[in-house]
Amino acid sequence: MAGGLDFFQQKEITEDNNMEKNPQDGRKSPPHRELPPVVGLLLAMVLMNMLLYLCLDQFFISPRRSAGDPSHCPYGYFRMGQMKNCSPWLSCEELRTEVRQLKLVGEGAVKRVFLSEWKERKVALSRLTSLEMKDDFLHGLRMLKSLQSKHVVTLLGYCEDDNTILTEYHPLGPLSSLEKTLNLSKYRNVNTWQHRLQLATDYVGIINYLHHSPRGTLVMCDSSDLPKTLSQYLLTSNFSIVVNDLDALPLVNRSSGTFVKCGHRELHGDFVAPEQLWPYGEDMPFHDDLMPSYDEKIDIWKIPDVSSFLLGHVEGSDMVRFHLFDIHKACKSQTPAERPTAQDILDTYQKVLNSLRDTVVSQTREML
Repeated sequence: MAGGLDFFQQKEITEDNNMEKNPQDGRKSPPHRELPPVVGLLLAMVLMNMLLYLCLDQFFISPRRSAGDPSHCPYGYFRMGQMKNCSPWLSCEELRTEVRQLKLVGEGAVKRVFLSEWKERKVALSRLTSLEMKDDFLHGLRMLKSLQSKHVVTLLGYCEDDNTILTEYHPLGPLSSLEKTLNLSKYRNVNTWQHRLQLATDYVGIINYLHHSPRGTLVMCDSSDLPKTLSQYLLTSNFSIVVNDLDALPLVNRSSGTFVKCGHRELHGDFVAPEQLWPYGEDMPFHDDLMPSYDEKIDIWKIPDVSSFLLGHVEGSDMVRFHLFDIHKACKSQTPAERPTAQDILDTYQKVLNSLRDTVVSQTREML
C-alpha cells in the first residue's frame, strides 16, 4: 500500500506541475508582457506625423481676411474690427461731436489724413487740402460709397459740408512700407514667398475688381510711378491689401467710345504703359488735346512691376517669378489688346500659388 500511495501521489504532483507549465484553464489570465521601448517610440512618431499632416495645409495658407467685410452690410452701413452689428455711416453732426482728431499721418495733393478716435477706436479722418481739389475729393467719396467691398477701405462716414471723410484706420500704413514692416521681428514669420505671393494675388484681385466694378470698367490713374502706385493701397493687420485712394478713377465705356487719359501733363518712364507716353516725338511740344486716350490695359502693364516689389527677395521668390514669367511677359506686350485681362492674371497667380504650395507640402511629407 505504501508503494501504491507513493505512485498516485507522484502522479498528482507530476500533473500539477504540468498544469502550471501549460495552463489551459480559461479562468487563468496570460502573463503580462511589456512592449519594447523601440515600439513605443515608433508609435509616437506615427502620431506626430499624423498631426503634421493635418497642420501642413494650414501652415502654407496665408492668413484670411477678417469677418469685418463691409460688403456684409447693407448700403450706407459699415462694420469693422470686432463690431458685431452694422452701423449707419456717421453724419456731419456725429463726425463733429464724436470723432477726436489726434495727429497728421499722411498728406497728398487732394487731402490730409489724420489719425483720429471714435468710440475708443482708431480711425482715419481725411480733410480736403484746398477747394481747387474739391472735384477730385468728391469723386473719391463717390467711389468709396459705391465700391465698398473686401477690396476697398471701409467707409465709416462723411460730411460734404465740412469736406471730411472717415475711414477705417490701418496701422501698418501704405503698401510702400511693406519691407520695413516685414523686417520687424514680430512679422518675420510671415516674410515668406507664400505670404508675399498672396499679397500679389490680392493686388491683382483689386485691379480685377475695379475693371469689373458696379460702376463699370474703372482705371487706376494715380499710378505714374511705383512709389505713387504703392501709396494708393494699405496693408491690413492680417496681411491683405485694400485700395485706399480712389480720387483718380475714370471710367472706360467701349459701347459709347469713352476712354481715359491720366492727368493733363506729359508722362515719362518705363513704369507707365507705352500708350501713355507722348507719341509725336521730342520735336513736337506736348499738348493735352493731341494726346490719344487709352483703356484699362494700362493697369495690366504695371502689374509685373508691382508684383516684383511685393515678392521681394526672400527664399523662394525667384522660383515664383520663374512660374509667373510667361504671364508677366504677356502683360508687357507693346500692343494693349494683346495683354491678358486682370482675370487671366488672377487665375494664373492663384494656380501658381496652389501648385507651389502643394509641391512644398508634398516634399515636406516625403521627408517625414
